[in-house]
Amino acid sequence: MNKESKEKGPKLVIIGGGTGSSVLLRGLKKYTSNITAIVTVADDGGGSGKLREDLGMLPPGDIRSCILALADTEPIMEKLLQYRFQEGSLKGQNFGNLFIAAMNEITGNFEQAVKNISDVLKVKGTVIPVTLENIILIAELENGEFVRGESQIPIVAKEKQQRIKRVFIDPSKVAPHQDAIQAIQEADGIILGPGSLYTSIIPNLLVDGLSDAISKAKGVKFYVSNIMTQPGETDCYTVIDHVKAILNHVKYSNRNSMVEYIIANNGSIPEYLLQKYREDGSTMVIYNNDKRLKKYPYSFIVDDFVEIKKDYVRHNADKVARIICNLIKEKKLAKEELSFTGSII
Repeated sequence: MNKESKEKGPKLVIIGGGTGSSVLLRGLKKYTSNITAIVTVADDGGGSGKLREDLGMLPPGDIRSCILALADTEPIMEKLLQYRFQEGSLKGQNFGNLFIAAMNEITGNFEQAVKNISDVLKVKGTVIPVTLENIILIAELENGEFVRGESQIPIVAKEKQQRIKRVFIDPSKVAPHQDAIQAIQEADGIILGPGSLYTSIIPNLLVDGLSDAISKAKGVKFYVSNIMTQPGETDCYTVIDHVKAILNHVKYSNRNSMVEYIIANNGSIPEYLLQKYREDGSTMVIYNNDKRLKKYPYSFIVDDFVEIKKDYVRHNADKVARIICNLIKEKKLAKEELSFTGSII
């Protein structure tokens, strides 16, 4: 698709963070330049967590992944920004995270740092932290135990063999980034997922005003289900289990208007790769095509969305993006035809 067509493409908002969002963003940017990624800032593990603790800044990891996914950079620059130090005091730290940290120190403002780096890397779209306030993610397990810290939640849940009952944030009241709210209000399409259910997607919805804005938005609303479960987080979850978890974390009045279309995979995965995932405690997310689904007010888009990259299961981002953009276009044309009341002369 040429540059002019992309500039006229649908306004899309993707809400999440991490690998899931970055994979899909690479597909979406082929069809439109009007993309806003709203990204969680609850990460407290790895290099991001260390920078957060040492410098008192918001965690840069998920922001970095989404910026790179939308960036128009040379391969060597992407390799540099994804490089993780192997030795010394910087071992485990990501150069891209340090780049954001340095820009944060220069500007004294995380929001401005993200904007400046987006300009440097010629990002096609906008990356926005869901809030500029410091938040901690906490989970309540089914045994009543509480786990504090995003990075610890799946670890402890797996060790204790306990499902996550709910997650919440501390402090419980935090202001959303107003650009995120505006982007949702103006969007032609709003996409939740794919990505870590309790640690990438739901944390965004816990920020004041986010779920309200999605519920009231006129854009077409999608949930892109994960292909594989995540150990300690979504063990044995079906597609509907994922959706129910999302709805259980928003206001009751918002539930029926948070999701319209569910994109789910029914493609297969090579046995050798399934075995590798099983060894890590992960299995395929099951789409149960049975009568029980009829009670849910959603439309299901089910297809083979599997793509294998370096022995990792990923979504075929181009296929998902094409379906989303085509559906938005079709609905927009149908609405225009219905609203046309004039006469042709």
